[in-house]
Order: sequence, then C-alpha cells, then structure tokens
Amino acid sequence: MNNKTISCKPQTQNSKLETRRKKPRLPFFSILSMSMGFMGIQFAFALQNGNASRILRGFGADMEQLSWFWVAAPLTGMIIQPIIGHYSDQTWTKLGRRRPFFLVGALLAVIALILMPNAGSFANYLPPLLFGGAFLMIMDASINVAMEPFRALVADMLPKEQITLGFSIQSFLIGIGAVIGSWLPYIFAEWLGFEKVASAGQVAPNVTYAFYTGSTVLIITILWTVITTKEYSPQQLAEYSNDQTQHKTPTFSDIFKDIGHMPKTMKQLAVVQFFTWIALFGMWVFTTDAVAQHVYKLPISDVTSLKYQKAGNWVGFIFGVYNAVAMIYALLLPTIAKFIGRKMTHTISLICGGLGLISIYFIGNPIFLILSMTGVGIAWGSILAMPYAILAPSLPSQKTGVYMGIFNIFITFPQIINGLFGGMIVKRVYHSHAIYALLMSGVF
Repeated sequence: MNNKTISCKPQTQNSKLETRRKKPRLPFFSILSMSMGFMGIQFAFALQNGNASRILRGFGADMEQLSWFWVAAPLTGMIIQPIIGHYSDQTWTKLGRRRPFFLVGALLAVIALILMPNAGSFANYLPPLLFGGAFLMIMDASINVAMEPFRALVADMLPKEQITLGFSIQSFLIGIGAVIGSWLPYIFAEWLGFEKVASAGQVAPNVTYAFYTGSTVLIITILWTVITTKEYSPQQLAEYSNDQTQHKTPTFSDIFKDIGHMPKTMKQLAVVQFFTWIALFGMWVFTTDAVAQHVYKLPISDVTSLKYQKAGNWVGFIFGVYNAVAMIYALLLPTIAKFIGRKMTHTISLICGGLGLISIYFIGNPIFLILSMTGVGIAWGSILAMPYAILAPSLPSQKTGVYMGIFNIFITFPQIINGLFGGMIVKRVYHSHAIYALLMSGVF
C-alpha cells in the first residue's frame, strides 16, 4: 500500500517538540477518504428515511403506530452511540480504534437493507409489520454503530484549522449518498421501468432493488475508508494534544461521569439540537402521508394505490433535492463561517429550514415542493457539519469518541419524544392530517 498517497500518516518529520504542539495538515485525498464510508451510510440512511414509512404503512401500520415504529431507531442510537464511543476510545487493533466499529456496523446494516423489503416473505411466521419494524430497528442500530466513529475519526485526525473543512467534506459526501439513495426508487420506477405497485403486505420492486443497491454501495464505501485510512496511534494522539499524563483505564461507569462533566459548548448546543431533531423526525415520518393527502388530495385511508406510490416516489425525489442542496451548501460553509462565524451560520441555516417546512402547507402543486426542500437542504447541510465543527475543538482527545456518542443523545432523545407522542397528536388532535405534523416541525 502506498502510504504517501492514500495514508493519513503525517506527511513531515517534525521535531518532537513541534509534533506535540500540532497535528500535521492532511492532504485533500486523505480527508476525503476518511469520510468516504459515511457516504455509503447516508445512502442507506436516505433509503430508510424516504421509504420506511410507506413500507410499514403497506404492511398495515396506521398513523399513530407509524411513529412508534420509528422510535426504535433513535432509542437504539441513544443507547448504542455513547457505548460505542466509549469503547472505541479505548480500543486499539490492527485496524485502529474507529475502523473496526464502522466495519462491523456496515456489515449488519447490509443484512438489514436486504431483509427489510422482504419482510412479507416471513408472513407464515409473524405479521410482516413486526418483521418490518424489527429490521428497521436492526438497520438503524447498525447505522448508529458505524456513524459515531466517523465523527470521532475526523476529530482524531485533523488539526484545528482543518476541522471545519473536514466536517464540510463529510457533509458533501453525505449529500452525494443521500441524493442518490433518495432518488433511486424514483429512478427505478420512472426511468428504468421497474414496477412501482405491490400487493398488500409486499414492497414494490423499485423500492426493493433500491435497497439491494444501497447494501452494495454501503459495503464498497466502508471498505474504501478501512483500506485507505491509517489512524494515529494512542501515543501519537497524546503527543498532539500535549497530553503526557498517565490516565487510569476507563470503565463503563465513566460514561455517566463524562455526562456530568460535559464541556460548556456541548451543553449550549444540546438545546439547539433538541429542537432541530424533534423537527427532522416529524419530517421523515410524516412527509409521505402529508404530501399524499395535502398535495395529491388522496383520502387518509389510501396507502396502496398507484397515486399513493407516485406520491411516495416524489417524496423520495424531493428528499434527494434537499440532500443535493445540502451537499452544495456544505462546500460554502467554511467560507460563510469565516465571515459571520460558525454560530451565526448555523442559526441562519436553521431558520431557512423552518420556513421551508412551513411553506409546504401553502403548496398545491408537487413541483413547488422543490422550493420548500431547498430551505430544508440549507438547514440540513449545516446540521451535518456545524454543530460538530463547533463542538470538536472543545473535546479532550482521549474522550472524543465518548463525547461524540453522548452528543448523539441530544439528537436521539427529541426523536424519541416525537415518536412517542407525535403520532398520537397527529391521529387524535389533527385527525390523521399529517400536514400539521410538518407545520409543527417547521415551528420547532
């Protein structure tokens, strides 16, 4: 392997004193490669976000049950990510300390991607709805296992002045994966002629084959990062952080101590993350039904017709639009943040996303939903990068993984709250008119 071109090893031999002061700057290809696997993860995540609701609705889930099934995803993330972060901080193998975790997570996610659209095949054993919900949980748990170490890897490898660039490139790659993953069912159905309607209890072929494609992309991109990225050893990380003290071996209970000693920056971001992710969860769960009912004028009970499937495919397409906007916007973030600061950049971006979601209520033509998703895309591009760019410099190097995992609690907890009560509110207060869930998300 030619470490001069594809390795993340330091490029220069500095004096010991200089090395302790600062991590070396890394070339563009190294920064790109360390986040390439995240593109595959987001490909899978986009397929899940754009299609899980209509898959579960086709299996028989009603509006209230829909959000309950989605609760499994953030619940597993809230539990798993701090644990993964803690143990990845303490792990060192031939593959490093982050790479083993996202490799295992990717393999499990591939299995779930293949099995979820085939949940109807297990109908002789249990209702497809239960199998579909179980595979959704497995998929999201696996994605969570793989996702957190990628955040920590960027913080591990890059000097402070490249942190914003590193997370922006990561957001750009996430955007590529999300755009293709979101558009794939639409492309298979509308451009390649795949059948887009299935009988009750089954999943349309265009969605099924999109999931198969996602599993292939995921494993290829994860292997790219595993093969091309060489992590710093614990000794090197200690030198770069000027941390020459001897630390006791951390225990599992230290996770709770770390929560109590969160950096001030993390506490400030926690409030912002809470309202951000309670809104995103509502968008992912209810957009398909909101668009079908409010824009395509379908009755609430229609979840299997050709028109409903067209609405679902169009939602996948506009989700791809917001991810495409996020991908482009991510490239502009370092420049914008340089002029107005990271915090103001993030604030303005979130306002654009809120206005985009609210605007859906006033739209009657599906084409104009592209404008709404442009606002959402601006917010999403910032959500994927700026909180981590703001947070990373405040974290001690020996606890980067566990704090990135703890930070995920402020992403998953609001989703759990929305999952437990959002569907109930939509069904009992809004009488299953899902458009009001999107209005509520925009306000948040």
